[in-house]
Amino acid sequence: MFVTSLYYGIAIRAGDPKPQPGTPKYLKHRRRINIAVIVIYLLYTIYEADYMVRVNGDFYQDLDLPVDADEKRIKSRFRRLAAIYHPDKVVSPDDHGNAETYFVRLKSAQDTLTDSTKRFAYERWGPDILKWQHISSVRDYIMVGLQSSGPLYGGSIVVMIFLSLVGYLQWGRYWRYLVFGCLALIEYHTLTRPYWSPLLTKVLNPVLTTWTSHPPLLPFQFLALAHKTIFTFFIAMGQLQPFFAPATPTASSSSSAFDEQQLQRLEQLAQATEVETGRLLSLEMAPLVGDEAGQSDMKGKVREWLVQNTIRTDPEVRDAIGRAMQRRRVGAPAGAR
Repeated sequence: MFVTSLYYGIAIRAGDPKPQPGTPKYLKHRRRINIAVIVIYLLYTIYEADYMVRVNGDFYQDLDLPVDADEKRIKSRFRRLAAIYHPDKVVSPDDHGNAETYFVRLKSAQDTLTDSTKRFAYERWGPDILKWQHISSVRDYIMVGLQSSGPLYGGSIVVMIFLSLVGYLQWGRYWRYLVFGCLALIEYHTLTRPYWSPLLTKVLNPVLTTWTSHPPLLPFQFLALAHKTIFTFFIAMGQLQPFFAPATPTASSSSSAFDEQQLQRLEQLAQATEVETGRLLSLEMAPLVGDEAGQSDMKGKVREWLVQNTIRTDPEVRDAIGRAMQRRRVGAPAGAR
């Protein structure tokens, strides 16, 4: 109700009447409001995912270095930060634990970014690679990384197919599969190529760094945002389906439409019969035009014929007449019975 009141406060001028519930204009406004709420939720979810990416940061931001920094610059920057944030430099005992944690993160950033193999893996899978053991080559990182992504795509495609078979996700099904396939192709290209995706280097990052204060996205951050965006988009499509999908006639609505057609046909047949009956009656009365006595006599005979052949022949009328005659004979003399 709050959203409806807010919409009417913006869309309707002061003093103009608001549409009443149930009217076509009211339903149209409700449809617009629901669509707007779903789209705003989609945008907010994307913003929230991007906010979490910025809060978590990355090794380049920890060292305050550009993403194309070379090994010499990385080591120089680490030595400068280590001289400031080394735990031995902290005087307060309360801050010693935080300083040690921060220094360990700086050391991990320096060790990862100065190793070309680990740097390749970190840019594509993020800090999760620090938990991967006994891996020494780019090929090993790619194989392990693809295996970690496999369950996500395999489980998602199985769920989508199952929901489609049981009758859900019918509207926009083609676009769901197309977008899902494009996401898988982009991720595979991003994870397996020695260079960053052109979509990231030529489109997204230039826009972010030129028009906003957003730091450039690393490939693993870009893929995390893409996952969140796509799956939120699928949820939004499911919510928007009642407003855009064509209505499918149900059995009850089909039966009602059939009954309505039958009633219309019966009404047309009754009207045609009435017209034909009037025409035949006018033909029968044509010889008596101008003869009031003859018309009166004809109407009397027709009335008598209807009574004799229609009313008295009805079983219920005959039974009623018989019961009335029996009641009249009760108590009469024997000869009168």
